[in-house]
Amino acid sequence: MCTAFRLVNDSLYFGRNMDLEVSFGESVVITPREYPITTRFCGTLSSHYAMIGMANVTNGYPLYAEAANEKGICMAGLNFPGNAWYLPESEVTKQAVTPFELIPFLLGTCETLTEVRQQLSEIELVDVPFLPTMPLAPLHWIISDKTGSLTLECTRSGMQVYENPYDVLTNNPPFPFHCENVRQYLHLSAGYPENRFSGELSLSPFGQGAGAIGLPGDFSPASRFVKAVFCKSNSRCAPTEEACVSQVFHILDSVAMVRGSVITPEGKEDITTYSCCINATEGSYFYKTYENNQLTKVPLTAERRQGKELLIFPLRTRQAIAVE
Repeated sequence: MCTAFRLVNDSLYFGRNMDLEVSFGESVVITPREYPITTRFCGTLSSHYAMIGMANVTNGYPLYAEAANEKGICMAGLNFPGNAWYLPESEVTKQAVTPFELIPFLLGTCETLTEVRQQLSEIELVDVPFLPTMPLAPLHWIISDKTGSLTLECTRSGMQVYENPYDVLTNNPPFPFHCENVRQYLHLSAGYPENRFSGELSLSPFGQGAGAIGLPGDFSPASRFVKAVFCKSNSRCAPTEEACVSQVFHILDSVAMVRGSVITPEGKEDITTYSCCINATEGSYFYKTYENNQLTKVPLTAERRQGKELLIFPLRTRQAIAVE
């Protein structure tokens, strides 16, 4: 369960909620240009674009949940259980790429969304896990730059690359469903509603916000998709980084999961373990965790892009409170 979206206001911002019942050992990780990225079937990327994002590092490999490269491409993998399907190795006819290496592979080699489209036309995702003890996550992906967004889904019907005019992705069902479902809400508005019920009755709203009565408020993927699209599409803020980062987190908060509000079939509590905002134009990663809602910024500086070792920044999870 997750929500991700793209917001452009002079700079490109990419927001993501990670909704899980457990931590996956995540840290903010910078992969500099000269850190070798070994792939199972495409050799080693000994030189590539630098990237920053949230990842679990196992055996020296950054397993990214979401990231952005120095050229301004952002990408996130979101849970897609029951629909995601990867080809057995014996059935691959194009260049094979494993799902766990897709983010560093694309971000390391592509400068534009046009190049991403070309790369995706030449590869197939193969059912090969990182380790036998680490089964592949069933994922679909949102990929964005300043020109737009794509949704990538691999099912038994094959690899589908969709143009995503909503700039939003959540979870199941597949993306075409969300595109149809959002049409049910075209009557909603951020404005003050007029009385269209009866010309003979003098009716007025109880208060502000009535134009959006009917906007979903539950935590299901379909509802989060609609609410995120509504909030993002009606977003207004100054074009400064401070204002835009704040706005992204407010949108993420509108679809975040509160502990105890979503219980999994196993009886566990699904929560928004972290929220992040990437200023992809400037190369800055901001995050907050469920336990600590103070923002932390990790910049992808010119010096950090040039290094040869992974830079790992453990999360600040203890609540920070200013006292005056």
